[in-house]
Amino acid sequence: MTTQLIAKYYGAFNARDYAGMLALLSPDVVHDVNQGGREHGLPAFREFLLRMDAAYREQIEDLVVLIDSSGKRAAAEFIVAGTYLKADPGFPAARGQTYRLPAGAFFAIDAGRIQRVTTYYNLQDWLAQVSKAS
Repeated sequence: MTTQLIAKYYGAFNARDYAGMLALLSPDVVHDVNQGGREHGLPAFREFLLRMDAAYREQIEDLVVLIDSSGKRAAAEFIVAGTYLKADPGFPAARGQTYRLPAGAFFAIDAGRIQRVTTYYNLQDWLAQVSKAS
């Protein structure tokens, strides 16, 4: 069940079905943003998705999901294939640069919903890709 939950989460992401993504999350979801802060709750997660959608067009590829024996913890490894559409504050100018970025995420699962999402990728790799792209 947990493997399908995580696959459904990323399937909704790829479809830009943010309502579908949010429906898979616990109301008090904890979101650890890559090299950022910790956010709490569905409203904060929704705002994050909307901000990201304005600046990036991304697809998750080569998804591999691993589950612990209790079904309460999961990890995912994947490639983020993206296009940088609009400058995100503090980052280089956006000119439609494309990138491919290895990434991973960790999940806590409770009562069939995602309770925590912690995402990691190499920000320096992303910066190098969008800075050299034309």
